[in-house]
Amino acid sequence: MRCPYCQHPDSDVIDTRKLHNGETIRRRRKCEACGRRFTTYERVEMVSITVVKKNGEREPYDREKLMRGVRTACYRRPVPAQALEALANDIEAELMARDEPEVPSSLIGDMVMRRLRAIDDVAYIRFASVYRSFADIGKLREAVDELLGQGH
Repeated sequence: MRCPYCQHPDSDVIDTRKLHNGETIRRRRKCEACGRRFTTYERVEMVSITVVKKNGEREPYDREKLMRGVRTACYRRPVPAQALEALANDIEAELMARDEPEVPSSLIGDMVMRRLRAIDDVAYIRFASVYRSFADIGKLREAVDELLGQGH
């Protein structure tokens, strides 16, 4: 692996750890030339999935877009970064298991909401308010009442 500091093409792996139930591998490396250490992550590349948006547009699935939405919902909430990575990994595993080349964005949104609800109620409501496009405070109140009514 090329060193990000000196661009030397070779490095030694000094530590390897599995993360997220073995779905990601973290490697600590040491450059053979400059001796500096750096970290790399390895994960299986997802099969190409196309997301069909509400307006019919199609775009490639983008993990980073999913993570941005989840991070925004969890902003200043006590949700560990590992929980967000696990959420994205779970969703990707579920999408891959479906073995369909196209999935509606609503399916991904529902998957996120289901998982966020189990992680943090406030993050769930934040995500739902954008995803469900609450038109007024009444719709938001209904979502909160539903959440409270289910013992959360």
